[in-house]
Amino acid sequence: MPHLHMEYTANLPELKAEVALLRMNNALVASGQFSAEHDIKSRAVKLETFRVGTGIGEQGFVHVKLALISGRSPEIKKQLSDSLLAVVQDLGPWPAGVSVQLCVEILDIDRESYAKALIGQ
Repeated sequence: MPHLHMEYTANLPELKAEVALLRMNNALVASGQFSAEHDIKSRAVKLETFRVGTGIGEQGFVHVKLALISGRSPEIKKQLSDSLLAVVQDLGPWPAGVSVQLCVEILDIDRESYAKALIGQ
């Protein structure tokens, strides 16, 4: 725990997903909220098919979801959200002529029903 999901639109060709994930993982480690860095699992999905609004101008987005075991305070969640958004904002350069929305969402995973197993090492 946690699980980080990043979705981004295909019209952001300079976005380096591997770099983005590493930077966000580093921000999560630096937060001091997670006991072991190897518990942080992140992934990125490039969206080839997407639509933002109904306008004709070119638009794109990066949407980050961070799923955490329930129990953290709203203040901690806000700190995590703000630190991840700062990382995403620094991922440019952003393409000229494209309006890009950047957002971070924090989700709670029910502590009582979450199950995890480690196989190997």
